[in-house]
Amino acid sequence: MLSIKKIRTYCGSKKGVTEDFPFDFETLVIRVGEKIFLLANIAEKPLKINLKCDPFRSIELRGRYEQVTPGYHMNKKHWNTLCIDGMIPDNEVLELIDHSYDLVMKGMKKAEREALME
Repeated sequence: MLSIKKIRTYCGSKKGVTEDFPFDFETLVIRVGEKIFLLANIAEKPLKINLKCDPFRSIELRGRYEQVTPGYHMNKKHWNTLCIDGMIPDNEVLELIDHSYDLVMKGMKKAEREALME
């Protein structure tokens, strides 16, 4: 099962990624450039993370896993909250992190994307 440490390391290996705690000392925000692609309450057990997701894929995931719910405190159409309790395979969670990162990157201007890739 993925830990917050493993998730932070995985995200940190991507181009242009930073992390901070802009809201409080428990809510980790992971960004690509200035845009958020993952949020996590590091004190919550089991761990829950918010990820951006294609709306159609969100519907499919929410139907397949009770651990995937509309994004807590986020746009429910474009964000999911994943409960990391071992029921969603680790490789699928990592793929959903990639998906969130990619969606945020696609929303950036070409010049912003290129600057992050250097």
